[in-house]
Amino acid sequence: MSGERILDTLVVGGGLLGCAVAYYLAREGLDVLLVEKEQLNRQASGQNAGSLHFQLEYRMIENGVAAAQKAAEALPLHLDAQQRWMALSGELGADLGIAQHGGLMVAEDAAQVAVLERKIALERSFGLDVTLLDQAELRRRAPYLGPAVVAAAFCAGEGKADPRRCALAYAGAAVRHGAAIRSQVGVDELALVGRSAGWRARLSDGSTVRARTIVIAAGAWSGRVAQLAGVALPVSPVGLTMTATGRTAPLVKHLVQHAGRRLSMKQTPEGNILIGGGWPARLRHLQGIVDLERRPELLLTSMTANLAAAAEVVPGVAHVPVLRIWTGTTALVADQLPLLGEVPKTHGVYIATGGSAFTLGPTYARILADQILARPSSFNTQAYDPKRFGSLTLA
Repeated sequence: MSGERILDTLVVGGGLLGCAVAYYLAREGLDVLLVEKEQLNRQASGQNAGSLHFQLEYRMIENGVAAAQKAAEALPLHLDAQQRWMALSGELGADLGIAQHGGLMVAEDAAQVAVLERKIALERSFGLDVTLLDQAELRRRAPYLGPAVVAAAFCAGEGKADPRRCALAYAGAAVRHGAAIRSQVGVDELALVGRSAGWRARLSDGSTVRARTIVIAAGAWSGRVAQLAGVALPVSPVGLTMTATGRTAPLVKHLVQHAGRRLSMKQTPEGNILIGGGWPARLRHLQGIVDLERRPELLLTSMTANLAAAAEVVPGVAHVPVLRIWTGTTALVADQLPLLGEVPKTHGVYIATGGSAFTLGPTYARILADQILARPSSFNTQAYDPKRFGSLTLA
């Protein structure tokens, strides 16, 4: 086709994951084009609270031991990401607002303490450094916690990053290494030209490109992009709620989550307290299909329950005014493990989505880049291989 640009890799999605993959590939000399149908970092990567959770989150332990053991198969990725975040500002030459002052998963009764003890044993078996702190030690380390908190699991490497900066820093580094980035451009069609010729992509501006490999890093849209390549994957959009308070004096020193209910809290350097933890928002629909172009609807029950939990765990937050409440959409995979690798029954289409995609983004991106570059990996990625869902696609 006349005028068709030929690339090494087309990256679909301009969040943290897509920008990171573009950077790691461009750094190795590949000709990379990243396309994003809106603005860079507009969706989940820029709308989340920037938590760096390396312990198993509440959603990973709330459904019992077997579910927690399944989720723990991603812990090798958590260990790697914990180290990568520590070095990332230096690597990208940018202030990313990273602060890893430790994280607490709190318990308010004996049953929740027992959950923490099982969780800690599981995490330690994978090498994650987690310690159970009793109430006396918590009073010393985190006096801002309420009197109902009786224990907590402490992970020193947990913390936060500024989600407004991270993807953009990766994008800037990718461009410095020769990658091209086009925003307001999506992918309308994908067609395999041949195993050696790669894929032809028709973009939403009417142009076409041909790429040896395609990377799907489109968050909640990832399943739909995979369908363009003729593949079905169990990627489900999930609507979530976040709250930011007004600025206040330093109060919440750690990343705080809960062993018995949905809660995540942290305080920004500017003094705002960010409150979330997995409270749902209602996805909108258009003709019976989830409408990913519209933000999920705020549920008052989620907002009030989330704020009540925050005030009970950190009583001081009850006196801080709410500044903003918003909703966003993220992606989960059926078994709560990430999809990370070559898409089944395709040639040269790769995907990275699911799991804790912001926290684990630098690790996901490195693993995917190594696979595309045919480099040996230090990870056994079989548990995350998209081919485990190959039976969903008959062709």
